[in-house]
Amino acid sequence: MSVPAGSYFTVADAAPLGATDAGMFCRSLPERAGVVAIPLTAFVTAAHRAQYATLVRFAACKRVEVIEAAVAGLHRLS
Repeated sequence: MSVPAGSYFTVADAAPLGATDAGMFCRSLPERAGVVAIPLTAFVTAAHRAQYATLVRFAACKRVEVIEAAVAGLHRLS
């Protein structure tokens, strides 16, 4: 695994919020928090899905107001 120096994306572990399946977690996010994310399992082979089971990816190439609204929505989940 490598740690990138920067990106338009943020990867977060949804397990502390009770998630065990990133896909299910991401499908519930729009209703629960008004936010959209992509499960990292969408980008890995079946052999590696268990390693990424609770990781989700958020895009940060948005207007500041959009990011602030997303932060507020995600904060409501904690």
